[in-house]
Amino acid sequence: MSDTLGIMLTTLKRYPDNPKSNLQAWDSADELILSYLAAFDLSEKRILVINDAFGALSCALTQGERTTYTDSYVSHRALVLNSKGERGSINNLDQLSGIYDLVLIKLPKNLSFLEDILCRLSQHLQAGSKLVCGAMLKHLSPAVFPLLQKYIGETSTSLAEKKARLVFAEFQREPVESPYPLEVAIEGFAHPFTNHSNLFSREKLDAGTKFLLAHLPEGSFSRILDLGCGNGILGIAAKRRSPEAQIVFSDESQLALLSAQANYAKYFSDSPELVWTNGFEDQPRETLDLVLCNPPFHQETTIGDFIAWQMFVDARRALKTGGVLRVIGNSHLGYHLKLKRIFGKSKIIASNERFMIVEAVKTALK
Repeated sequence: MSDTLGIMLTTLKRYPDNPKSNLQAWDSADELILSYLAAFDLSEKRILVINDAFGALSCALTQGERTTYTDSYVSHRALVLNSKGERGSINNLDQLSGIYDLVLIKLPKNLSFLEDILCRLSQHLQAGSKLVCGAMLKHLSPAVFPLLQKYIGETSTSLAEKKARLVFAEFQREPVESPYPLEVAIEGFAHPFTNHSNLFSREKLDAGTKFLLAHLPEGSFSRILDLGCGNGILGIAAKRRSPEAQIVFSDESQLALLSAQANYAKYFSDSPELVWTNGFEDQPRETLDLVLCNPPFHQETTIGDFIAWQMFVDARRALKTGGVLRVIGNSHLGYHLKLKRIFGKSKIIASNERFMIVEAVKTALK
């Protein structure tokens, strides 16, 4: 890696930026991809960058006609900020267009999402189009290779360097349709749920959400947020209890919002509000009566409670005085203690051997 490139990478920041964190905005897989590309003239190439976590690849590339695709608001926002507004991204796989000569992929953790991407890509590649995929060795699933071989062509790999490796493939197959989204029947709901490829628990209802569905708050609410909505099932269930309520779906995944929007339309004639953002940041204060949340505890391969913590802070800001936040999480995560710090007090509504449902009410005192 050149000194100039190394300096550029060190200027990048994660989003949201936490000065106290020692996490950097790039990894050795980014470095390996960029070092590999340095030997080629890309000036006449149409280049597609996929799943660029914080914009390292997109910001470093200066040659060719470049497009970045990401499903993640966090990645999109990081790219905009790190490029000082000079670069953006497309956020729907339907926006892929024309033929790409070179595709750079930071391999996602979710293999269903990767399969969806590869199927969609197959319609925008030609013989000779090349894929360069990068991953840290500890996150490189063996299942990646048969997917690439099935939809793109034979694979090869680089030597491992700094605990990272590249996987190469050249397009040799035929265009195929994606098997996603899935249609999944859920007990108690008349219509199957449309689940796009990047959802958590795409093929069935996860146990945590099922437990929370059995313990939704009683009462009538006028404006309800399904925070980190996934396929929107919590918001839909809440709407059935409060038919006059305005439902808001918020998620950092565009595919989640597309799922929630499609599923809501199967049950109701009005339209929900869709918010693509990180948590519920930068949204109006004191507009919500109820927030329902089953927060994730990881961002791609980074594990921690930072996402849940921000969701809880954002929820309190957006709730009216007297508004309710009801959350589910694994018992060991201690959400009742986190919510007590943020709201002043919290109470456990229900628990079982795995999960705890916690409620906090916004008061005027904090």
